[in-house]
Amino acid sequence: MQSLRIGIVAGEASGDILGAGLIRALKQRYPQAEFEGIAGELMLAEGCRSLYPLERLSVMGLVEVLGRLPELLRARKRLIRHFIDNPPDVFIGIDAPDFTLGMERALKDAGIPTVHYVSPSVWAWKRKRIFKIKQSTDLLLTLFPFEAEVYQPTGQNLRFVGHPLADVIPAQLDLNAVRQQFRPDPVSGPASEPGKELVALLPGSRGSEIKYLARPFLETARWLQQQRPGVRFILPAANQRRHEQLQQLIELEFSDLTLDLVLQHSREVMAVADAILIASGTATLEACLLQKPMVVAYRMAGLTYSIYSRMIKSRWISLPNVLADEEMVPEVLQQNVTPDVMGPLLLKALEDEPYRKRLQRVFGIIGEQLRQNASERAADAVVELLESRCAER
Repeated sequence: MQSLRIGIVAGEASGDILGAGLIRALKQRYPQAEFEGIAGELMLAEGCRSLYPLERLSVMGLVEVLGRLPELLRARKRLIRHFIDNPPDVFIGIDAPDFTLGMERALKDAGIPTVHYVSPSVWAWKRKRIFKIKQSTDLLLTLFPFEAEVYQPTGQNLRFVGHPLADVIPAQLDLNAVRQQFRPDPVSGPASEPGKELVALLPGSRGSEIKYLARPFLETARWLQQQRPGVRFILPAANQRRHEQLQQLIELEFSDLTLDLVLQHSREVMAVADAILIASGTATLEACLLQKPMVVAYRMAGLTYSIYSRMIKSRWISLPNVLADEEMVPEVLQQNVTPDVMGPLLLKALEDEPYRKRLQRVFGIIGEQLRQNASERAADAVVELLESRCAER
C-alpha cells in the first residue's frame, strides 16, 4: 500500500500542529500519500489540500456556536458527501469533537476506517460520550496517560501516543537567540532582577477570547506595573487579524504600558518570560512544558458559562493542574477575571521562589511522561489500522 488517500480534518490551531506532525510522519511511510480535508497553515505546508477554511471552524462556546451553526452543519454535510463519494483509505478527525465525531460516525457507517486524534475531555464532563466515540471511530489516539482508564467500559481501540509538543519543547528553541530577540536585558538567576521582569500576556487566539480577555489582561498588566514600575510586558498576537485588533485596543486605552505587541512567536515569548498570564487552552500545556509560572484565566458569555459550569465534573480546567493532579497554577474564571484578582496572583508567581522551584520540578516530570515521540507513534497506530483492514479484505 504505497499510494494512499487520507481524509483529515483539524478544527483549530492546536489541531493544525498535531495534523502537520502526523502528516509528516505518515509521508515517511507512504511518500505518495495524498491528504485533503480541513487544514491550517502548518498542514497546508505539509501538502494537505484544504476544502474549507479552518478559521471558520475555530469558535468556542455554546452561545457563540449557535450563530454559526447552520454554516457549520452545511460544511460538515458537504465534507461527508465528498468523502463518501470519494472514499479515502482512512479518515482522521483531529480534536473538535462536536464537528469531527459526527463526520466519523457517518463515514464509519459507510465502511471507511476512522481515527479520532485527541480524546475529548470526557474525564471532565459528559463522560457518557465514550459510547458515542466508540460508535464513531475505529481508533482513538490519546495524548495523556490517564485517559485510557476512562474508556475501559467500551473496550475502545485506543493508543496513548504522548503529546507532540513535549517532543519539541524546548528542544527546538535556541534560548540564547530567543532571549536576544525578545528580551535583550540581562537576567540574573531564574527570574529577572525584581522590578525588571518580563511578563507574557496570552489572551488566546480566537476572536471570542480576545473579546472577553484582552482588556482585563491589559488592565492586570497596568495593575502590576503600578506595583513594580520596571516590569515589562509582551503580548504575542496569533495572526495578523488579532494583531490589528490588539494594536487598536492598546493604542486607544493602554498606551501607558511598557508593552511590546509582536506577531506570533508565542512559544518563544513564553520561553523567555518570568511569568505568564494566559487563557485556558493548549497554550497552558506549552507553558507547563517550558516550566513557567502562570495564572490561567477564562471568561465566556454568561449563558455559555452557566451551562458549562453545571456539566463540568473536573476539579480543574487547566491542563497543568489536571496533569499534576493538584493545583499547581491558579485558575481565575468569569467575574473574577479582574486586575484585583489576577494582579496579586501574578505578583506571587514572580516573587515566590520556593513555589517557582517546586513548579519547575513537577512540570519537568510531566514533560518526561508526555515525551513519547507522539507523531511517530500516532502514524504507527494509523498504519496498523490500515494494514488490519487490508488483511480483512
